[in-house]
Amino acid sequence: MKVVILAGGFGSRISEQSHLKPKPMIEIGEKPILWHIMKYYSEFGFHEFVICLGYKQYVVKEFFADYFLHTSDVTFDLANNKMEVHNNYAEPWKVTLVDTGLNTMTGGRVKRIQPFVGQEPFMLTYGDGVCNVDLTALLKFHEEHGKIATITTVSLAQMKGVLDIGADHVVRSFREKKEADASLINGGFMVLNPEIFDYLEGDSTVFEQDPLQKLAAQGQLMGYHHDGFWQCMDTQREMKKLEDLWQSGNAPWKIWKN
Repeated sequence: MKVVILAGGFGSRISEQSHLKPKPMIEIGEKPILWHIMKYYSEFGFHEFVICLGYKQYVVKEFFADYFLHTSDVTFDLANNKMEVHNNYAEPWKVTLVDTGLNTMTGGRVKRIQPFVGQEPFMLTYGDGVCNVDLTALLKFHEEHGKIATITTVSLAQMKGVLDIGADHVVRSFREKKEADASLINGGFMVLNPEIFDYLEGDSTVFEQDPLQKLAAQGQLMGYHHDGFWQCMDTQREMKKLEDLWQSGNAPWKIWKN
């Protein structure tokens, strides 16, 4: 089964980094977060990836074109114009990089990669988030319910203090956030049947709006709840959180050995 990764957006909310590279290429532990996501999927046996590119797409293409240079020790024999790669580890990946347009919306990007997916179910996720969801269980859940789409739902904690304000604008109470204030959101890590393409109009289609709303209205959208670790990387603060987890040696998504 192919894994489609959305990696073409501008990443404007983390512009301190994304003005130089696409957000999925921002590094955690000296490797792009895109690499972390792919390593995670690969541990569950998913080795074929279709990556939707747009903003600064050449950065992603150059990373994979020079993959051994990024991941191995290298000797350059300049006098003889030779290069020797040492202890190179070849990932079991087949990676298709697709230019899905600079300003294309998420649904439009998925629509554009239809020829690379064909008439088969596929996985879809965002190129800026990691988790420790059980992908085997997720796929089993999707196959058993028989609907068109499955999204992984995660709880997003309330970030600020909570107010109770009346119609007269009087603040009746103020309290700090609690775990019970969390809301369920779409955390990515989706499984989709090929019928999903019938819900995607063109480049202006926002996947998270009309397509998912229609699927929900038709009873074709299922939620697989994940109550473990999940973290997106929208801000510098979130990037630092992921980096700190990686450096601690306890990154929850790091399930591979090499």
